[in-house]
Amino acid sequence: MAEKPSVLIIGGLGYIGRFLALHIHKNNLASEVRIVDKVLPQLAWLAPEFEEACAGPKFMQADASREQSLQRIFDRSNGKQWDYVFNCGGETRYSQEEEVYKLRSLELSLAVGREAAKRGVKCFIELSTGMVYKPDSAPSKEQDKLKPWSKIAVFKLQAEEELAKIPGLNLAIVRLSHVYGPYASQWVATALCMARVYQALGSEMKWLWTKNLCTNTVHIHDVTRALWQVAEWYAAGKAKWDAAKMGPTPTFNVVDKGRTTQGIMADLIGDVFGIKTGFQGTIISNFAKIHLHDVVEDVNDELLGPWAGLLEDAGITKPGPLTPFMEAELLKDTDLSMDGSRLEELLGFKYEKPQINKELLQEVIESYKRMKWWP
Repeated sequence: MAEKPSVLIIGGLGYIGRFLALHIHKNNLASEVRIVDKVLPQLAWLAPEFEEACAGPKFMQADASREQSLQRIFDRSNGKQWDYVFNCGGETRYSQEEEVYKLRSLELSLAVGREAAKRGVKCFIELSTGMVYKPDSAPSKEQDKLKPWSKIAVFKLQAEEELAKIPGLNLAIVRLSHVYGPYASQWVATALCMARVYQALGSEMKWLWTKNLCTNTVHIHDVTRALWQVAEWYAAGKAKWDAAKMGPTPTFNVVDKGRTTQGIMADLIGDVFGIKTGFQGTIISNFAKIHLHDVVEDVNDELLGPWAGLLEDAGITKPGPLTPFMEAELLKDTDLSMDGSRLEELLGFKYEKPQINKELLQEVIESYKRMKWWP
Protein backbone atom coordinates (compact mmCIF):
# COMPACT_ATOMS: atom_id res chain seq x y z
CA MET A 1 0.00 0.00 0.00
CA ALA A 2 1.69 3.19 -1.21
CA GLU A 3 1.66 6.16 1.14
CA LYS A 4 -1.15 8.63 0.50
CA PRO A 5 -0.05 11.89 -1.13
CA SER A 6 0.79 14.96 0.93
CA VAL A 7 -1.11 18.10 -0.04
CA LEU A 8 -0.49 21.83 0.17
CA ILE A 9 -3.44 24.14 -0.56
CA ILE A 10 -2.58 27.78 -1.20
CA GLY A 11 -5.55 30.06 -0.56
CA GLY A 12 -7.02 27.18 1.38
CA LEU A 13 -9.69 29.24 3.15
CA GLY A 14 -11.14 30.61 -0.08
CA TYR A 15 -14.39 29.10 -1.33
CA ILE A 16 -12.80 26.38 -3.45
CA GLY A 17 -9.84 25.80 -1.11
CA ARG A 18 -12.02 25.07 1.91
CA PHE A 19 -14.23 22.63 0.02
CA LEU A 20 -11.16 20.90 -1.43
CA ALA A 21 -9.75 20.54 2.10
CA LEU A 22 -13.11 19.15 3.27
CA HIS A 23 -13.24 16.66 0.37
CA ILE A 24 -9.73 15.41 1.19
CA HIS A 25 -10.53 15.25 4.92
CA LYS A 26 -13.87 13.44 4.57
CA ASN A 27 -12.50 10.84 2.18
CA ASN A 28 -9.18 10.46 3.99
CA LEU A 29 -7.22 10.99 0.77
CA ALA A 30 -3.94 12.49 2.04
CA SER A 31 -1.15 11.60 4.45
CA GLU A 32 -0.71 15.27 5.41
CA VAL A 33 -2.54 18.47 4.48
CA ARG A 34 -1.44 22.06 4.97
CA ILE A 35 -3.87 24.93 4.43
CA VAL A 36 -2.19 28.28 3.77
CA ASP A 37 -4.10 31.56 3.74
CA LYS A 38 -3.44 35.15 4.71
CA VAL A 39 -6.84 35.31 6.45
CA LEU A 40 -7.31 33.64 9.83
CA PRO A 41 -9.95 30.86 10.06
CA GLN A 42 -11.87 32.91 12.66
CA LEU A 43 -12.35 35.71 10.10
CA ALA A 44 -13.15 33.56 7.06
CA TRP A 45 -16.89 32.91 7.68
CA LEU A 46 -16.17 29.18 8.02
CA ALA A 47 -19.19 26.95 8.58
CA PRO A 48 -18.80 24.43 11.44
CA GLU A 49 -18.19 21.45 9.11
CA PHE A 50 -14.91 23.01 7.92
CA GLU A 51 -13.38 23.40 11.37
CA GLU A 52 -11.54 20.09 11.46
CA ALA A 53 -10.50 20.15 7.80
CA CYS A 54 -9.24 23.75 7.66
CA ALA A 55 -8.24 25.00 11.09
CA GLY A 56 -6.03 23.89 13.97
CA PRO A 57 -2.65 22.29 13.20
CA LYS A 58 -3.43 22.04 9.47
CA PHE A 59 -3.63 25.81 9.09
CA MET A 60 -0.74 28.20 8.49
CA GLN A 61 -1.23 31.93 8.18
CA ALA A 62 1.05 33.30 5.48
CA ASP A 63 0.99 35.47 2.37
CA ALA A 64 2.26 33.16 -0.39
CA SER A 65 2.88 36.05 -2.78
CA ARG A 66 5.78 37.17 -0.54
CA GLU A 67 9.12 35.61 -1.37
CA GLN A 68 10.14 35.47 2.31
CA SER A 69 7.11 33.30 3.25
CA LEU A 70 7.80 30.54 0.73
CA GLN A 71 10.31 28.52 2.71
CA ARG A 72 8.02 28.33 5.75
CA ILE A 73 5.05 27.43 3.53
CA PHE A 74 6.82 24.65 1.63
CA ASP A 75 9.09 23.16 4.34
CA ARG A 76 7.71 20.04 6.03
CA SER A 77 8.78 18.72 9.42
CA ASN A 78 9.82 15.35 7.93
CA GLY A 79 12.07 17.02 5.35
CA LYS A 80 10.08 15.60 2.42
CA GLN A 81 8.42 17.64 -0.33
CA TRP A 82 4.69 18.05 -0.95
CA ASP A 83 3.23 15.73 -3.59
CA TYR A 84 0.36 17.93 -4.76
CA VAL A 85 0.14 21.71 -4.58
CA PHE A 86 -3.20 23.34 -5.39
CA ASN A 87 -3.11 27.07 -6.02
CA CYS A 88 -6.60 28.22 -5.01
CA GLY A 89 -5.26 31.65 -4.04
CA GLY A 90 -5.58 34.98 -5.80
CA GLU A 91 -7.95 37.94 -5.90
CA THR A 92 -11.52 36.77 -6.56
CA ARG A 93 -13.34 40.11 -6.24
CA TYR A 94 -14.36 41.81 -9.48
CA SER A 95 -13.76 45.41 -10.61
CA GLN A 96 -10.51 45.92 -8.66
CA GLU A 97 -7.54 47.93 -9.93
CA GLU A 98 -5.22 46.03 -12.29
CA GLU A 99 -2.36 46.40 -9.81
CA VAL A 100 -4.38 44.37 -7.27
CA TYR A 101 -4.72 41.39 -9.66
CA LYS A 102 -1.10 41.65 -10.72
CA LEU A 103 0.09 41.49 -7.12
CA ARG A 104 -2.46 39.12 -5.56
CA SER A 105 -3.06 36.77 -8.46
CA LEU A 106 -0.29 36.80 -11.06
CA GLU A 107 2.66 37.29 -8.70
CA LEU A 108 1.23 34.81 -6.21
CA SER A 109 0.89 32.12 -8.89
CA LEU A 110 4.43 32.66 -10.15
CA ALA A 111 5.97 32.71 -6.66
CA VAL A 112 4.41 29.40 -5.63
CA GLY A 113 4.91 27.90 -9.10
CA ARG A 114 8.65 28.61 -9.06
CA GLU A 115 8.98 27.18 -5.55
CA ALA A 116 7.02 24.05 -6.53
CA ALA A 117 9.32 23.54 -9.54
CA LYS A 118 12.44 24.01 -7.43
CA ARG A 119 11.23 21.34 -5.01
CA GLY A 120 10.09 18.83 -7.61
CA VAL A 121 6.43 18.78 -6.58
CA LYS A 122 4.69 15.93 -8.46
CA CYS A 123 1.70 18.01 -9.55
CA PHE A 124 0.99 21.73 -9.35
CA ILE A 125 -2.60 22.67 -10.15
CA GLU A 126 -3.39 26.24 -11.11
CA LEU A 127 -7.03 27.30 -10.90
CA SER A 128 -8.12 29.51 -13.76
CA THR A 129 -11.38 30.69 -15.30
CA GLY A 130 -13.47 30.04 -18.40
CA MET A 131 -13.56 33.83 -18.86
CA VAL A 132 -10.21 33.49 -20.65
CA TYR A 133 -12.02 32.23 -23.79
CA LYS A 134 -13.22 34.46 -26.60
CA PRO A 135 -16.92 34.84 -25.79
CA ASP A 136 -19.08 32.67 -28.02
CA SER A 137 -22.40 30.90 -27.50
CA ALA A 138 -20.82 27.71 -28.90
CA PRO A 139 -19.04 25.93 -26.01
CA SER A 140 -15.29 26.61 -25.90
CA LYS A 141 -12.91 23.68 -25.76
CA GLU A 142 -9.51 23.92 -24.08
CA GLN A 143 -7.65 24.78 -27.28
CA ASP A 144 -10.15 27.32 -28.62
CA LYS A 145 -9.41 30.99 -29.13
CA LEU A 146 -8.51 32.97 -26.01
CA LYS A 147 -9.66 36.54 -25.40
CA PRO A 148 -10.12 37.25 -21.68
CA TRP A 149 -13.09 39.48 -20.88
CA SER A 150 -12.74 40.21 -17.17
CA LYS A 151 -9.72 41.66 -15.36
CA ILE A 152 -9.47 38.50 -13.28
CA ALA A 153 -9.25 36.50 -16.52
CA VAL A 154 -6.61 38.79 -18.04
CA PHE A 155 -4.25 38.08 -15.15
CA LYS A 156 -5.24 34.43 -14.84
CA LEU A 157 -4.28 33.90 -18.49
CA GLN A 158 -0.96 35.65 -17.93
CA ALA A 159 -0.38 33.34 -14.97
CA GLU A 160 -1.19 30.27 -17.11
CA GLU A 161 1.27 31.40 -19.80
CA GLU A 162 4.08 32.35 -17.41
CA LEU A 163 3.74 29.18 -15.32
CA ALA A 164 4.01 27.09 -18.47
CA LYS A 165 7.50 28.60 -19.05
CA ILE A 166 8.88 27.57 -15.63
CA PRO A 167 11.39 24.74 -16.22
CA GLY A 168 10.56 21.55 -14.36
CA LEU A 169 7.10 22.62 -13.15
CA ASN A 170 4.62 19.72 -13.29
CA LEU A 171 1.73 21.98 -14.22
CA ALA A 172 -1.94 21.28 -14.85
CA ILE A 173 -4.49 24.06 -15.41
CA VAL A 174 -8.15 23.86 -14.46
CA ARG A 175 -10.52 26.45 -15.94
CA LEU A 176 -13.79 26.87 -14.08
CA SER A 177 -17.26 28.08 -15.04
CA HIS A 178 -19.43 29.87 -12.41
CA VAL A 179 -18.98 27.81 -9.24
CA TYR A 180 -21.96 27.55 -6.89
CA GLY A 181 -23.04 25.49 -3.91
CA PRO A 182 -23.55 25.84 -0.15
CA TYR A 183 -22.16 29.10 1.30
CA ALA A 184 -21.36 30.44 -2.21
CA SER A 185 -20.78 34.18 -2.12
CA GLN A 186 -20.36 35.13 -5.75
CA TRP A 187 -22.34 35.03 -8.97
CA VAL A 188 -25.26 32.75 -7.97
CA ALA A 189 -25.32 34.32 -4.50
CA THR A 190 -25.73 37.82 -5.93
CA ALA A 191 -28.68 36.69 -8.04
CA LEU A 192 -30.32 35.04 -5.01
CA CYS A 193 -29.90 38.17 -2.87
CA MET A 194 -31.34 40.34 -5.66
CA ALA A 195 -34.31 37.98 -6.00
CA ARG A 196 -34.95 38.14 -2.23
CA VAL A 197 -35.19 41.95 -2.50
CA TYR A 198 -37.53 41.80 -5.52
CA GLN A 199 -39.65 39.30 -3.59
CA ALA A 200 -39.88 41.71 -0.64
CA LEU A 201 -40.70 44.65 -2.96
CA GLY A 202 -43.28 42.56 -4.78
CA SER A 203 -41.77 43.51 -8.14
CA GLU A 204 -40.59 41.67 -11.23
CA MET A 205 -36.90 40.75 -11.53
CA LYS A 206 -35.84 41.79 -15.01
CA TRP A 207 -32.56 40.65 -16.50
CA LEU A 208 -30.44 42.45 -19.08
CA TRP A 209 -29.59 41.03 -22.51
CA THR A 210 -31.35 37.83 -23.55
CA LYS A 211 -32.44 34.52 -22.12
CA ASN A 212 -29.96 32.73 -24.41
CA LEU A 213 -26.87 34.37 -22.89
CA CYS A 214 -24.67 31.51 -21.62
CA THR A 215 -23.79 31.59 -17.92
CA ASN A 216 -22.38 28.08 -17.51
CA THR A 217 -22.18 26.69 -13.99
CA VAL A 218 -20.60 23.90 -11.96
CA HIS A 219 -21.33 22.69 -8.42
CA ILE A 220 -18.53 22.96 -5.86
CA HIS A 221 -18.93 19.23 -5.08
CA ASP A 222 -17.87 18.37 -8.64
CA VAL A 223 -15.10 21.01 -8.68
CA THR A 224 -13.29 19.45 -5.71
CA ARG A 225 -13.68 15.94 -7.12
CA ALA A 226 -12.32 17.09 -10.48
CA LEU A 227 -9.32 18.84 -8.91
CA TRP A 228 -8.37 15.72 -6.98
CA GLN A 229 -8.85 13.46 -9.99
CA VAL A 230 -6.65 15.68 -12.19
CA ALA A 231 -3.86 15.63 -9.58
CA GLU A 232 -3.98 11.83 -9.25
CA TRP A 233 -4.07 11.38 -13.01
CA TYR A 234 -1.10 13.71 -13.48
CA ALA A 235 1.01 12.09 -10.77
CA ALA A 236 0.23 8.63 -12.17
CA GLY A 237 1.75 9.55 -15.55
CA LYS A 238 -0.92 11.56 -17.47
CA ALA A 239 -2.48 8.59 -19.26
CA LYS A 240 -3.67 9.31 -22.83
CA TRP A 241 -2.33 12.88 -22.82
CA ASP A 242 -1.17 13.69 -26.34
CA ALA A 243 1.05 16.77 -26.11
CA ALA A 244 1.38 17.04 -29.89
CA LYS A 245 -2.40 17.31 -30.29
CA MET A 246 -3.47 18.83 -26.99
CA GLY A 247 -0.57 21.11 -26.11
CA PRO A 248 2.30 20.75 -23.63
CA THR A 249 0.28 21.75 -20.51
CA PRO A 250 -2.63 19.54 -19.48
CA THR A 251 -5.62 21.91 -19.31
CA PHE A 252 -9.17 21.00 -18.33
CA ASN A 253 -12.49 22.83 -18.37
CA VAL A 254 -14.69 22.03 -15.38
CA VAL A 255 -18.31 22.83 -16.24
CA ASP A 256 -21.53 20.89 -15.67
CA LYS A 257 -23.62 19.42 -18.47
CA GLY A 258 -26.58 21.74 -17.97
CA ARG A 259 -25.57 24.43 -20.51
CA THR A 260 -26.83 27.04 -18.02
CA THR A 261 -28.16 30.26 -19.56
CA GLN A 262 -29.70 33.42 -18.11
CA GLY A 263 -33.11 32.05 -19.14
CA ILE A 264 -32.59 28.86 -17.12
CA MET A 265 -31.44 30.91 -14.10
CA ALA A 266 -34.38 33.34 -14.41
CA ASP A 267 -36.88 30.46 -14.49
CA LEU A 268 -35.30 28.67 -11.52
CA ILE A 269 -35.09 31.84 -9.43
CA GLY A 270 -38.68 32.75 -10.31
CA ASP A 271 -39.70 29.30 -9.14
CA VAL A 272 -37.70 29.38 -5.89
CA PHE A 273 -38.91 32.84 -4.83
CA GLY A 274 -42.36 32.82 -6.37
CA ILE A 275 -41.64 36.03 -8.29
CA LYS A 276 -42.06 37.11 -11.90
CA THR A 277 -38.82 37.21 -13.89
CA GLY A 278 -38.25 38.51 -17.38
CA PHE A 279 -35.87 40.35 -19.71
CA GLN A 280 -35.44 44.05 -20.28
CA GLY A 281 -35.97 44.09 -24.03
CA THR A 282 -33.75 45.46 -26.78
CA ILE A 283 -34.01 49.19 -26.12
CA ILE A 284 -32.90 49.07 -22.49
CA SER A 285 -30.28 46.40 -23.23
CA ASN A 286 -28.81 48.52 -26.04
CA PHE A 287 -28.75 51.54 -23.72
CA ALA A 288 -27.04 49.39 -21.08
CA LYS A 289 -24.32 48.35 -23.54
CA ILE A 290 -23.25 51.98 -23.85
CA HIS A 291 -23.94 53.08 -20.26
CA LEU A 292 -23.28 49.88 -18.32
CA HIS A 293 -21.81 51.57 -15.23
CA ASP A 294 -24.78 53.92 -14.91
CA VAL A 295 -27.27 51.07 -15.28
CA VAL A 296 -25.44 48.95 -12.70
CA GLU A 297 -25.26 51.90 -10.31
CA ASP A 298 -29.03 52.43 -10.62
CA VAL A 299 -29.76 48.76 -9.92
CA ASN A 300 -27.43 48.77 -6.90
CA ASP A 301 -29.03 51.97 -5.56
CA GLU A 302 -32.43 50.37 -5.95
CA LEU A 303 -31.50 47.16 -4.11
CA LEU A 304 -28.98 47.95 -1.38
CA GLY A 305 -31.37 50.02 0.80
CA PRO A 306 -34.16 47.40 0.87
CA TRP A 307 -31.57 44.63 1.46
CA ALA A 308 -30.25 46.52 4.50
CA GLY A 309 -33.87 46.85 5.66
CA LEU A 310 -34.46 43.10 5.31
CA LEU A 311 -31.33 42.33 7.34
CA GLU A 312 -32.36 44.78 10.04
CA ASP A 313 -35.89 43.35 10.26
CA ALA A 314 -34.41 39.86 10.59
CA GLY A 315 -32.02 41.03 13.32
CA ILE A 316 -28.98 40.08 11.22
CA THR A 317 -25.96 42.19 12.16
CA LYS A 318 -23.37 40.01 10.41
CA PRO A 319 -24.73 38.98 6.99
CA GLY A 320 -21.48 37.20 6.10
CA PRO A 321 -20.27 37.65 2.53
CA LEU A 322 -23.76 38.05 1.02
CA THR A 323 -24.89 41.16 -0.86
CA PRO A 324 -27.12 41.98 -3.84
CA PHE A 325 -24.41 44.40 -5.05
CA MET A 326 -23.93 43.77 -8.76
CA GLU A 327 -20.50 44.12 -10.40
CA ALA A 328 -20.45 45.73 -13.84
CA GLU A 329 -17.83 43.22 -15.00
CA LEU A 330 -20.23 40.36 -14.36
CA LEU A 331 -23.10 42.05 -16.16
CA LYS A 332 -21.39 42.24 -19.53
CA ASP A 333 -23.20 40.88 -22.56
CA THR A 334 -20.66 38.05 -22.85
CA ASP A 335 -21.18 34.31 -23.00
CA LEU A 336 -19.49 32.05 -20.49
CA SER A 337 -19.86 28.90 -22.54
CA MET A 338 -17.58 25.92 -22.03
CA ASP A 339 -17.18 22.33 -23.15
CA GLY A 340 -16.15 19.96 -20.35
CA SER A 341 -15.92 16.74 -22.35
CA ARG A 342 -12.11 16.41 -22.21
CA LEU A 343 -12.20 15.73 -18.46
CA GLU A 344 -14.86 13.04 -18.98
CA GLU A 345 -13.20 11.38 -21.96
CA LEU A 346 -9.61 11.46 -20.75
CA LEU A 347 -10.09 10.85 -17.02
CA GLY A 348 -13.47 9.11 -16.99
CA PHE A 349 -14.80 11.87 -14.76
CA LYS A 350 -18.54 11.84 -14.02
CA TYR A 351 -20.47 14.89 -12.85
CA GLU A 352 -22.58 14.03 -9.81
CA LYS A 353 -24.49 17.33 -10.03
CA PRO A 354 -24.88 17.49 -13.82
CA GLN A 355 -27.05 20.60 -13.88
CA ILE A 356 -28.25 23.43 -11.68
CA ASN A 357 -31.81 22.94 -10.45
CA LYS A 358 -34.35 24.23 -7.95
CA GLU A 359 -33.29 21.79 -5.20
CA LEU A 360 -29.63 22.77 -5.47
CA LEU A 361 -30.51 26.49 -5.27
CA GLN A 362 -32.75 25.79 -2.29
CA GLU A 363 -29.81 23.99 -0.67
CA VAL A 364 -27.66 27.13 -1.12
CA ILE A 365 -30.31 29.27 0.61
CA GLU A 366 -30.60 26.72 3.45
CA SER A 367 -26.83 26.96 3.99
CA TYR A 368 -27.18 30.75 4.37
CA LYS A 369 -29.98 30.27 6.89
CA ARG A 370 -27.82 27.92 8.99
CA MET A 371 -25.14 30.62 9.14
CA LYS A 372 -27.79 33.26 10.02
CA TRP A 373 -26.85 35.29 6.91
CA TRP A 374 -30.24 35.11 5.21
CA PRO A 375 -33.13 37.52 5.83
